[in-house]
Amino acid sequence: MNKKILPSKIRNLIYAGRASASASTPVLSGSITIEAAAAVPLFFLAVVSLLYLMEMMAIECAVRSGLQYAGKCAMEDVGRVTGIRPSEIEKNVVHAIGAERLARSVVEGGDAGVDCSESRLSVRTGIGELSASYQVRLPIPIFGIKPVKYRVKMKIKTWTGYEKSGFGTSEDETVYVTATGMVYHRDYHCTYLNLSIHMVSKEELEGLRNDSGGKYYPCEYCGGGWGGVYITDSGDRYHGSLSCSALKRTVYAVPLSEAAGKGACSKCGQ
Repeated sequence: MNKKILPSKIRNLIYAGRASASASTPVLSGSITIEAAAAVPLFFLAVVSLLYLMEMMAIECAVRSGLQYAGKCAMEDVGRVTGIRPSEIEKNVVHAIGAERLARSVVEGGDAGVDCSESRLSVRTGIGELSASYQVRLPIPIFGIKPVKYRVKMKIKTWTGYEKSGFGTSEDETVYVTATGMVYHRDYHCTYLNLSIHMVSKEELEGLRNDSGGKYYPCEYCGGGWGGVYITDSGDRYHGSLSCSALKRTVYAVPLSEAAGKGACSKCGQ
């Protein structure tokens, strides 16, 4: 009776342990398969998105380079042809980039998708403002995303050739003008060119005066804003935004002979 062996419990324990291990394996494999099925498409989508982002940046650089080339060609022809022709600008931009390159790019319409119709030349200042617009098509039609519009702009000065000996003077004074100003300045640091901007509260404006003794009025561009506003010593407007176009000056250095039609600045032009 003492030598009787009862192995049934041991066998049942071993069998139960193996059954539990084998039952858990399919669940673990299934979860890994689902995660891989979800992660792999997202990974490829991220890679494709990065490639298209690089292509859009490359196209923007190509259009900018092509517009610069077209601008140089146009400015050289201004001497014999008054003004610039947007159609000629478009032709030179496409030539500089390459029609084949545009055809296989993300530009909507290929070489016909570049629009330079907003390019123009100021006869008074001789400065050309060139513009090239195009649309980029996104390769995700299922989301209904419309093409994104891009615009590249730049300014370029007309080329008027070299002076022959005896024509003009080599000591022609250099003066400073702005794109919209009606006067020229002899001093680059004139207060009308270098605006000293101060921020004050709107309650202080009633007692403040500019250098000429005048009051400050709301800006016609930014409306004057609320709370803190920006003023200049020589201006008569207060601004609600520091990025207001009326607070910026683009200054060009030109010979005095090219400032014909402009008067002298009342401060530094005498």
